[in-house]
Amino acid sequence: MATAETESQSREERLRAQRRNLPDAPGVYLFRDDKRRVLYVGKAKSLRKRVAGHFSNPSTRGASGLLGEMGHIEFIVTETEAEALLAEQNFIREYRPRYNVRLRDDKSYPYIAISLDEDFPRIYFTREKHRRNRAYFGPYSNAKRVRETLDLLGKVFQYRTCDGAEPGRASGSPCLDYFIKRCGAPCVGYQSKEEYRRSIDAVVGFLSGRYRQIERELEHQMTEAAAAQEFEQAAAYRNRLKSVRHLLERQRISNSAVGTLDAIAVAAEGTDANAQVFQVRDGVLADRQSFYLENEAGRDEGEVVEEFVLQYYATSPAVPPQILVPRSTGNLETIAEALADRRGTHVEVRHPERGDKRRIFELAERNARLALDQDRLRNEHRRVQMVESLEILQAALGMETLPMRIECFDISNLGATHTVASMVVFEGAGPKKSDYRRFGIREAAQDDFAAMNEVLTRRMGQYVQQRERSPHERSYDPSFASVPALIVIDGGKGQLAAGMRALEPFRDLGVTVVSLAKRIEEIFLPGRSDPIVLPHSSPALQLLQRVRDEAHRFAIEFHRGRRDKAMTRSVLDDLPGVGPARKRLLLSHFGTPERFLAASREDLESVPGLPGKTARDIYEYVNKIR
Repeated sequence: MATAETESQSREERLRAQRRNLPDAPGVYLFRDDKRRVLYVGKAKSLRKRVAGHFSNPSTRGASGLLGEMGHIEFIVTETEAEALLAEQNFIREYRPRYNVRLRDDKSYPYIAISLDEDFPRIYFTREKHRRNRAYFGPYSNAKRVRETLDLLGKVFQYRTCDGAEPGRASGSPCLDYFIKRCGAPCVGYQSKEEYRRSIDAVVGFLSGRYRQIERELEHQMTEAAAAQEFEQAAAYRNRLKSVRHLLERQRISNSAVGTLDAIAVAAEGTDANAQVFQVRDGVLADRQSFYLENEAGRDEGEVVEEFVLQYYATSPAVPPQILVPRSTGNLETIAEALADRRGTHVEVRHPERGDKRRIFELAERNARLALDQDRLRNEHRRVQMVESLEILQAALGMETLPMRIECFDISNLGATHTVASMVVFEGAGPKKSDYRRFGIREAAQDDFAAMNEVLTRRMGQYVQQRERSPHERSYDPSFASVPALIVIDGGKGQLAAGMRALEPFRDLGVTVVSLAKRIEEIFLPGRSDPIVLPHSSPALQLLQRVRDEAHRFAIEFHRGRRDKAMTRSVLDDLPGVGPARKRLLLSHFGTPERFLAASREDLESVPGLPGKTARDIYEYVNKIR
């Protein structure tokens, strides 16, 4: 107890000393915990006054949690508040602090990319946004919407869908897209580079919201083709023009005088928030994005809007000239200045007072509140279902407590090599991926029983080691240090018996151990001869199946990775003139090492991006060593 009090006093003294050193100047501050992990990133016009505000008003649950975890304060001074705003967003993207407002999904949001660095650019779905000389449009909140947009673009504007820097395929004949009027077949010379580029320019204009320009160009092309008596081509332009006008009329929500703008509204409640982005281009609702946000500190809607706007436009390729935000949003001038730096010209950020712009903004507000309410209802329904499945599982297995933490183990092998095992963890009936662990089997690779015994022995040994370590040590592993309520072994009686020898110390702590056999989904318990067979509709059985299937997936993924690494090491790593980039290129082109080994010299020379001399050297090397 005395040691804990001493540590607390030492922490408070250190924080007071660091606060005294803060300058009265604009900049960015970082709150870190005792392990130097970033908890929160903030910006301020005056670092000293802003940080003092956190300590003088720790009334909210989020703030008190933040102050309780804080161990260090760091800062960076900037010239202006706008610079501080941009630096803050860079740190948030880098560290993803727990107490900042964040997009809920960890995965990258989808974009539409155009490969302008190629002679015949491709238009494709992607989640990466870093390649030079490529145009990106997004981010989109829904991958389905991206694919629908691509389908629409393919109907209105003709462009190639084939992979590779050069259009076409090995047969040298046009693909189906040409015959269904989705591509002009530049691969066989039916469409020149200039004609193809005009189609791509039209796509760029459409995705950029230049709808009036697209209409005028299509109408002009139709008239020219008709005047030249190219009636088939004129009809094609007429059909495209009809499609564009039909789309615009269907999505028109105001007159064209509204121009181009984004309306951003936010609904926040507790630790959850939803942001709606209505993208209006030439008076047409071009798209509507819905983003769910994590608001761990429980900040109000004005603060949530401020952080979201900067995060959103930090990844968006284009910033519109006008952005509508709620009245509660602060620092409008600073936000506008920061966004103007990205746009390269003036950006107006304001709250709409009247007319069509106010109507559009109110529509975004209603959608944000509706989306948040629906999300909370879904989460509550999901929570009730999870509790129900845990209660039924507890009763079925005769457990004294709810199985809040479940660990499941699975073995994956193929012959005598690359045998691996997985440990997956479910907490509260949901996966906790940060606690997943993998094992490479060291002994008895072909004996599933012995392999399971080895893995569970190592799991038990790790628990003993972690129990003797302090949570502050670098080697401390919270997953291995936890005691599960239930351990599930993938298999039947044999696997269960192998596990029981290793898990005796856990059983002494009250841990329940079962195995789940795949054939008819039987649950085996130690000391019981007949298995438990639950109905297939039982939420308890469905939970066990999800846990078992996740362990199997995780083990297979690890096994494939080790196997593929070994295979590619033996085949590709010693090739002349082949580094990591060309190795990935060859694997992507041929798919498997076997297809690569069977490739002819012509096949290798046709690989996009692979120099002809390198392809010939590879062919000679492979055929020499074979």
